[in-house]
Amino acid sequence: METITITDWNEFKKLVSDTEMTSWIFRGQAISDWPILSSLSRYFNKFEVHTDCWPHQEERLLRIFKRKAHHYLDNVPTEKDTFEWLSLMQHFGTPTRLVDFTFSPYVAAFFALHKTQEDCAVWALFPPKFDGESEILLQNGDKFIPKDRWLRKNENYIDYYLKGDKSFLIMGEPERMNQRLIAQAGTFIVPSKIDIPLEKIIIDNYQNSDDAIKKIIIKKSVRDKAMKDLYRSNITEATLFPGIDGMARALSYELEHHWAYNPKTMEKVVGFDSPPFGLPDSII
Repeated sequence: METITITDWNEFKKLVSDTEMTSWIFRGQAISDWPILSSLSRYFNKFEVHTDCWPHQEERLLRIFKRKAHHYLDNVPTEKDTFEWLSLMQHFGTPTRLVDFTFSPYVAAFFALHKTQEDCAVWALFPPKFDGESEILLQNGDKFIPKDRWLRKNENYIDYYLKGDKSFLIMGEPERMNQRLIAQAGTFIVPSKIDIPLEKIIIDNYQNSDDAIKKIIIKKSVRDKAMKDLYRSNITEATLFPGIDGMARALSYELEHHWAYNPKTMEKVVGFDSPPFGLPDSII
């Protein structure tokens, strides 16, 4: 697996703008050492749920959500469209095996950077390895077509995912996408096994895995310049999470940003001598 370290924001922009990475998908994580695990995996591990019951508990969670969600939804998915059900669960905060990715490297960078004080990471995957109608040959000789294992069929969820007896990934979105998925240019990677980090599944099972995955480490010194650039590009929680909750969460960045001065250095921006709401007395 190729690992690239970024020490300047312009390096990142140049890297992801290269034609070689035009069709890749991305995921931002706030700590560079974190493995790629689903929210379901992290919950099971954090609260020490025995691995023997993981499939049963996962299926039970889906069943309970289906029984109760109709009270809160205007449009209920069809009973057997497991992908849309899991996408809704993910949307509303239920742990699932879906792993969020985005087609936008800048959205991924935002999620990596916006709440971190450490070196963070943007992971990049090459979609043809995990989606489509072309046959995939794994290192152990197994062959399959990703489209045949999509989660839009409930039987696929039972046969290929809950059993967890084969190691592979698929990529895709449900037929009907929610607002957040659209706003974030989102897609999902779905692992067949949830007790193994996603990157390990790729490295241990996929042919030429270096062509399928990259890890981009962004040093913490990059954050200030990157966040200012992303903010000016209107990549904020307000735009990525449509609704008042996203707007409210986005306000936190305003604590470290001001159009007339730098709240970290107390230096005034040239030209703003008499802003209408005043400035701190200690401004430089």
